Amino acid sequence: MIYVIPAVILLTVAAACLKRKSVYDSFIAGTKESWTLIISLLPYLASVFMLIEIFRVSGVSQKISDVLAIPLSWLGIPKELCELLILRPLSGSGSLAVVEKIFADYGVDSYVARCASVIMAANDTVLYITAVYLSTSKDKSSGAAIPISLFTSLLGAVTACLLCRIM
Repeated sequence: MIYVIPAVILLTVAAACLKRKSVYDSFIAGTKESWTLIISLLPYLASVFMLIEIFRVSGVSQKISDVLAIPLSWLGIPKELCELLILRPLSGSGSLAVVEKIFADYGVDSYVARCASVIMAANDTVLYITAVYLSTSKDKSSGAAIPISLFTSLLGAVTACLLCRIM
């Protein structure tokens, strides 16, 4: 497993040599293009990170999780995971902090901690990925992508809690 990345690099260099391409010049050209991508990403990422931090620090995420605790409990999701479900699509680091708090409060082998672990592994930061995608896409409308992604995140959380309950 530790040899995968070096093997990919060697295969790439070998393929470039076989095609008689200058590996170093190609690397430099790719590096130059990456600066353009990074600069185009900055406004999107900065706005997403600021909004997420304001959302979390202001306590709005906790208030929303208190309201959603009852309907989510009907789906089999413990109330302790509500804030995680709200923050996970928004922030990887914010949701990791919530999971660490769950581990500290309930123990790593508890049902809630197992559900939180599976949710963290099964879901991703929807809005961050959307911001990265939209920064490079010519079509700036997200359409149904965000609602569908959020719905599948919820479905993944319900499935995670169900699997943790029966296993």
